[in-house]
Amino acid sequence: MTTIDKTALQSYHDELQAELEEILKFWSTQTIDHRQGGFIGRMNNKGIVDDNAPKGLVLNARILWTFSAAYAKTPDPTYLAVAQRAFGVLSDHFYDEQFAGYYWSVRADGTALNTRKQVYGQAFVLYALAEYHRILHDKNERIIVWAKAVMVFGWIEQYSFDRKNSGYWEAVAQDGSPLDDLRLSERDRNDPKTMNTHLHILEAYANLYRIWPDKNLKTQLNNLIDLFLDKIIDPKTHHLICFFDAEWNPSASPVSYGHDIETAWLLLEAAEIVQYRVEEARIAALQIAQAATEGFDPKLGALYYEDHLPEKHWWVEAEAMVGFLNAWEITQEEHWLGKSLACWAYIKQKIKDKKHGEWFWGIDAQGKVMEGEDKVGFWKCPYHNTRACLEIIQRLDKHLMATN
Repeated sequence: MTTIDKTALQSYHDELQAELEEILKFWSTQTIDHRQGGFIGRMNNKGIVDDNAPKGLVLNARILWTFSAAYAKTPDPTYLAVAQRAFGVLSDHFYDEQFAGYYWSVRADGTALNTRKQVYGQAFVLYALAEYHRILHDKNERIIVWAKAVMVFGWIEQYSFDRKNSGYWEAVAQDGSPLDDLRLSERDRNDPKTMNTHLHILEAYANLYRIWPDKNLKTQLNNLIDLFLDKIIDPKTHHLICFFDAEWNPSASPVSYGHDIETAWLLLEAAEIVQYRVEEARIAALQIAQAATEGFDPKLGALYYEDHLPEKHWWVEAEAMVGFLNAWEITQEEHWLGKSLACWAYIKQKIKDKKHGEWFWGIDAQGKVMEGEDKVGFWKCPYHNTRACLEIIQRLDKHLMATN
């Protein structure tokens, strides 16, 4: 590594450390709902809070993961307090005492609103609980959180796993019975199996395996890796196939560059954690990253959201930073590092809200901030950008230490 390389990596590291602290400060000071408890449900681009907005499961689970992961790196009592608050919200307001599992949303006052069980949401609760468990020191607290995490794993396996064709169904009703409308959001197709939900079950199971190396969990995690390598990754294009029927026949699917580059590193991470098909996952990580570059804007240095939408969304750029850096670590080819740095430069220039903090949702085809989108909301959470900072800081620490 040249001196220039080391200087660039040190600068990248230090900038992301500062950015991480700014993001966490925003979420710990601007999103607490002091009147109704928990966290606000929505804040618009201009910083105006909607006091009556529903509160989403994904947002609250991602807050728990974010501040647990942040506390693991920097044991700031503020981070622990936010994580504890999020854990309390999930336990007291989202958990279904009658049928188990977690509601999709609650009202602003914390009472149940949408009681369906979206498996994507259960996966994020599991991901967060496993992370929270890792920062706890009290034995009784650890047992409680571990038991909740194992319960969610059992719930997903009982109500979502397809024992005939493998894979996981998208959603069930409150009591676990089948639903006709399985969609995660209104923009999605109504297909029984999706790449997106499987990606986040994979992510959650891998994190759970870190604290609970159970034999059955390992079997199911291996199976998820098989599904990605053998079904979900298109063997011709190396893009991800987004939607499937019950028998794993592909449905019409957009090319999602953001999910491509996110999967590129998460799949390899899961394979390494469980030590299963690691070399194949490493090859796939590069193939997927290369496919994702079809959506890379060489002029502005950022990744488009999807092949038919010339927009640049905050989460896609965050995942691109990690996915391209991961490709650089595998190959040591500098163009990958250049793409990671280019995405960060674009974020600093266009997506970061320098006045009010946090990141905007995205930039439209005309290069302007996408109006009408959330700064905080059902889908606008601190997970992608916080994780990108944490992940890259950790990886760069290793490279910088190796050069000293």
